[in-house]
Amino acid sequence: MTTEGIQGVFVETHNWGKSARFFMALGFEPEFTTDHNSGLFRNGDGPYVFIAEIPASETPSTQLVLTVTDPDSFRPDSDVEVVTPFEETHYGTKEMTVRDPDGRIWNLQVGKLG
Repeated sequence: MTTEGIQGVFVETHNWGKSARFFMALGFEPEFTTDHNSGLFRNGDGPYVFIAEIPASETPSTQLVLTVTDPDSFRPDSDVEVVTPFEETHYGTKEMTVRDPDGRIWNLQVGKLG
């Protein structure tokens, strides 16, 4: 079994308000926000953008989130380095992280946000 494409984009920021306004100016609308400076934005039927504020001492990153429908039958081939196996998240999904040949981390997610 393989992934089913891009589900969303996870964006870390040092300024939640500015980033939220930036994406809204590009046509994204908030689907939900949290009380800890994060939230999910959508623009039509495309992938979501989830924005999360991090401390100024950390370097912001961006990660693509790929869809997996059945974590029990997902068997990555030997070209895919599994960093963390599927684990339950506090926001109601299961996630696995993998590393590509250039060292980038990718999230594989079962379940939908929002």
